[in-house]
Amino acid sequence: MTDALPVFLPMHACARFHGLKPGISYHPASHISWLRGFSIGLCLVLAAMAQGQPSSAPMQIFLLIGQSNMAGRAAIGPQDRVPDPHVYVLTKQLTWAPAVDPLHFDKPEIAGVGPGLSFGRTLAAAEPQVVIGLVPAAFGGTSLDDWKPGGELYNAAVARTRTALQHGRLAGILWHQGESDSSPELAATYAARFAALIARLRADLSAPEVPVIVGETGRFRPDAGAINRVLSDLPQTVRACAFVSAEGLTDKGDRLHFDTRSQHELGQRYARAWLALAQASGGGEANRPL
Repeated sequence: MTDALPVFLPMHACARFHGLKPGISYHPASHISWLRGFSIGLCLVLAAMAQGQPSSAPMQIFLLIGQSNMAGRAAIGPQDRVPDPHVYVLTKQLTWAPAVDPLHFDKPEIAGVGPGLSFGRTLAAAEPQVVIGLVPAAFGGTSLDDWKPGGELYNAAVARTRTALQHGRLAGILWHQGESDSSPELAATYAARFAALIARLRADLSAPEVPVIVGETGRFRPDAGAINRVLSDLPQTVRACAFVSAEGLTDKGDRLHFDTRSQHELGQRYARAWLALAQASGGGEANRPL
């Protein structure tokens, strides 16, 4: 059964809205002028969401690529179906919609919670002046070689991102992959192959310094050691790159995919890594390995 999305307030109802955001407590006798301003801004966002369109606020675009743990295979709960007024997703039909899980459509029958929505929500909370645009392009079961430039997956990711860039700027690339490259032989060449992929992707998207966030594969996997060591070292060879640890995260029972709690936490870690990297880049550090 599909969960129903919340009903958004129409514009005439927003005129009577007092600007109180659910889940936040406000002192009833303070910040009245701020609340009025907040009310107007929130009403514009809500009205845009009611039409399935982003507001006119600046949009930061994030490309989500990799394999199944980026696409998401964790169970969807009620909280994963509640949209944030500042987080949108580019659908399979290349239209913008309020972001709810599942974000990805690679394998609709098993698509679930990934790190993307939690990432977007965390970033939106930290940067409420912008709208987050998520571009899902991951595909379960894929190897790094499946993402070679010129291939079907690569071309689709680039095309989807270029469509999204009509509404904002590319702010980051989130990568989670490596389960299919866990053998010692594949892990040994992973860093060079990944660096070549990112260099080409940045060039094709005209974003030579866009931050890249790489996630560690689940430590619960029996063969995770070799590839995780490679992933953790990628910031040494790929500039403007950060690594996100999977320490303490758990699987959903298959020793392969993160469970829902862990995907929520993983997304938050991606967001914190991006914020730290963006801050460093703003300080002129983007041109050297981080």
